[in-house]
Amino acid sequence: MNKINIIYWSGTGNTEKMAEAIKKGIEEAGGEAKLLKVSDANISDVEEVDKIIFGCPAMGQEELEEMEMRPFMDEANKKLSGKKVALFGSYEWADGEWMKTWEEEVEDTGATIVDTLIAYDSPNEDALKECESLGKDMARA
Repeated sequence: MNKINIIYWSGTGNTEKMAEAIKKGIEEAGGEAKLLKVSDANISDVEEVDKIIFGCPAMGQEELEEMEMRPFMDEANKKLSGKKVALFGSYEWADGEWMKTWEEEVEDTGATIVDTLIAYDSPNEDALKECESLGKDMARA
């Protein structure tokens, strides 16, 4: 089964819109996607799949959200070795350094990064199409 879990944190709804577009792409490519806010996810949602997508906007000094997403990733990183992973999120300042740092963190677990995607502010139509493409790429990976 080509099942992919999408676990994300969204404060303003931008990352949630991206997650929904990624889910659409997965399903259009014949995959099965489960969309989970990080507050509703648990570590079994990471363990039960070979492919997983995480989403979080840049926060603070270009960091992951620290109350829910950061603690979840600290646990999830222990379970990512051998999995195919994609990362996404939005930002409104700086240059997207948080995504580069996050990608390196996940690669260090032994996971394979299939793709990363960042959108400036509220994702426009082009950014949402890129999200759908990311979903299709993950379904085919």
